[in-house]
Parts: sequence; C-alpha cells; structure tokens
Amino acid sequence: MKIRNTAIGLILVLATLAVACATESGNNTNVTTAGSPSPTASTSPVTVSKAAAVPLPVLDALFSDEAFKTKLKSKLELTDDQLGALQKIAGDEVARLRQSNIEEQSGEQSSQAEQSRAHAAEAIQGVIGQQKTEDLFAFARDYQITGPESGTTELPANALPAAPNSVPKDTRVVVNIPAFRMDVFKDGSLVKSYKIGIGYPEFPLPIGLRKAETIIFNPTWTPPDEPWVAKMKNVSVGEKVAAGSKLNPLGPIKIPIGLPSLIHGGKSPAKLGTFASHGCVGLTSPQVQDFSRLLAQIAGSEITDASIKSYFADKTKTKVVKLGQSIPVELRYETIVLEDGKLHIYRDVYDQDSNTEENLRAVLEANGVKLEDLDEAERTQILEALNAMSRHPSKGTLPISTATKPAADNSTATASPSPDATKVANKKATTPVKKPIGKNQKEVVIELAELRGKGYPAALNLDTGSGKPATVAIAKATPRTAQ
Repeated sequence: MKIRNTAIGLILVLATLAVACATESGNNTNVTTAGSPSPTASTSPVTVSKAAAVPLPVLDALFSDEAFKTKLKSKLELTDDQLGALQKIAGDEVARLRQSNIEEQSGEQSSQAEQSRAHAAEAIQGVIGQQKTEDLFAFARDYQITGPESGTTELPANALPAAPNSVPKDTRVVVNIPAFRMDVFKDGSLVKSYKIGIGYPEFPLPIGLRKAETIIFNPTWTPPDEPWVAKMKNVSVGEKVAAGSKLNPLGPIKIPIGLPSLIHGGKSPAKLGTFASHGCVGLTSPQVQDFSRLLAQIAGSEITDASIKSYFADKTKTKVVKLGQSIPVELRYETIVLEDGKLHIYRDVYDQDSNTEENLRAVLEANGVKLEDLDEAERTQILEALNAMSRHPSKGTLPISTATKPAADNSTATASPSPDATKVANKKATTPVKKPIGKNQKEVVIELAELRGKGYPAALNLDTGSGKPATVAIAKATPRTAQ
C-alpha cells in the first residue's frame, strides 16, 4: 500500500546518520540488568524507485558497522575487493554531496536526492552487477528497518501492521513522525503519549520496526565527521564529549533503537513539535526520565526514583540498564490519521507524497467507510486539506479563501469549505467563517459524523514537555446539514 511504500523510502534518504545519534559509552560504563517483576556489470541500468532507493551516503554510514559488512559479504557472496570498492564509492559520494552543500539547500533536496539515488545505482551496478545491486538495496533497507541486532531477539511475526492507523494489540512504542507524537501501549491499551521532536528533512527518522533493549544514563557523545558539526562551537570531530557536559546534545538519557537512531533527552520544550535532531526522537530531559520509567515498567522491569537519583549522583559516569525484555518501537509515517472519529491531516514533513486520495481512501476503508459515503461538501473539504498540507500544494486547485495570504500560525484549524458550500452556508447564516490553512500550520482536523468513535485512540495523558497538562483545541469541520 502506498502509505507503507512511500514511507519506506525515508529509511534510506541521506542517512549520513552516523550523526548526533551515533554515540558511544565511556570506559567507566557499568551494565545493570533492571530487576524484573563477483559478476559482470549489467548493460541495462538499475531503476531505483523512490520507495526502494538507497543513496550511497546510507552505505557510507552502514559500512562503519562491521556486522553489516560481514552480513552483506556473506549474503551477496562478495569478495573483499568488491566490498572495499563499494565502501570507497560510498565515501566518494558523501564527499560529493558535501561539496554541493546539500544540508544547506533544503529547497533543492528532492532533486539532489534523486540524482544521488541514480548515481548510487549506477556506481554499485558497475561493481557488482544489476541483480546484486537490487539485492544490496533490499538488504540495506531491511537492515535499517530492523537494526543491526536483528535476529538476536525475536519480534512477533505480525509486528508490522498491514493496515493504516493500526492499533497495536501488544506492548510496544509507536512513533508517528509527522504527528510529532510517541505513544506507549501495554497489552494493546494506550498508556501515555508524548509530544516529540523529529529529525530534520536532511536527517530523517527511519521508518519501520526497531526495538529498545537498554536505557543508558549519562551517555557520552562522539561528534561525527559531518558539516553541521563543524559549525558547532567548542566541539571537534571525533573527540568524545563527556557525559554531563553542556556540549552533549543527548541530555541525561539515551535509548538506542537500532543504528543509527535513538530516543534521547536534552531538548527544550520549544523544540518539541518541530525538526529537532539528526535522525532521532527528541524529548526534554524530564520527559525522557518519565519515559524511561514507563519503558522499564512495560518491559517487566523497574527503575525507581532512588535508582535514577543514584545514577545521576555522578553525571560523568555512564550507566547502562538492560531491560527485562525487548520492546518493539514502531516508527510510522502517517499523514492521514483517523483518530477517535476525527480525521487528522498532518503536513507531509518529509515530502513523501503521502497526502493523496489513494491513502485517504485506504484510511477510510480500513474503518468501514468509503469516500463516496461522505457528502460532497465533506469530500471537497478533505481533498482541499490534503492539497494544502502537502509539501508542494497545487495553487490552482485551492479554494478562493485559501489562496489569499495565510495566517502565520501553527494552530489547529480546518479546511475552508468549497465556494458552493460557502454560498449555501452564508445564505442560511448557519456556518461561521473559517480561517484559511496557514503555510506553517502542522495539522488540519475534520470531524466526521460517520466515523464517530472509530480509529486510532486520541492522545492519553499527553506529556507536552512544558510541565503543564495538554490542552486539546480541535476546530470542528463544517457540520453536515440534516436532510
């Protein structure tokens, strides 16, 4: 399905993600287990789709992982010379991207990424041939989804949901990237929600199933050899930043979820609900402490306040706590979410072309409703919202009310009704004037009577990182007129 397919491409776009999230522990680390209650190159070029593409910068990051190289060599039956050639090509590609300063040109990111994908396919194919190139792409994608330790701890066979907006029936953490939200489920019941920061478009969060096995208190950080690091003050590439240092971006706790991503603290409340990291889930320090306690609890372990206090007594000493069992961490990219009878349309933050009618139909039909079951005004309203919340909206199809200068805010609002619906509403004087969808608006919410009570659960005990209870302000869509 397109929701899944378009999202998978993100796993491997510009994963020069041996970044802020690629860290190591110091020599003073203690580990604690929490108490439990050679082929010929093909003459025809490889066609790499957006969904399956693997730019060489991804391989450059993966080639730093010996486990990846060992498994790749065995699976594809590569020689040492071929493996070395691929690693060199990956390094050269990264250097080329750096010269073009792609990190600075977010507006040209799509075309640059496409060129990188084409160059990657051509270069790899020249070394190992067409079939092994396709196999390499598939292996790298799967490796990124499952993480470097896949196979050491079995996850359920049905761990990845087939339907959109799937509600877990097990114990797991679910992150919906464009919603800037992380949910914790225990035995199929939502326990708590967190507002989060996500990776920049140049350093996106991967999509797929990961797992959390350890919680690391007072982590160290080794700055990677990346252009953004060179811009930081008092930080040098390759020189370890000590645990507890103000220069350490990881905060007091990190939770590895598979190379190269983490869930970690250290973010300010203002960074939540925005781009805030280089491929990680970002939380404030109080949030990550709260999440760590909850994660340990759902893993059948316990981390007490006294334990945390003892770990932080010496902030220069790293402490690794092993969970009682692995917890699946599902990273989703869903911009169309039916949540408790309300259709949430999120901005397509990673430009995955996910706000489509096809994906809308999939979400509605998963809940027993077809798009044709909605009245014309509702359909128009929803489709206009999908267009407005895409990364490249078509101005020609926008209603008059949204073609004017948008409001410069991030508040939740609703799509403006179609011209015909507006005329009827004005004539009856029953419909209030609606705000246009702002360029910086992150979410549109449309309440549909046909879907009341259906869909993914609404946020529960939402921790916004502000230290205050969340206030939910939802503007309803134009009510359906009784016939």
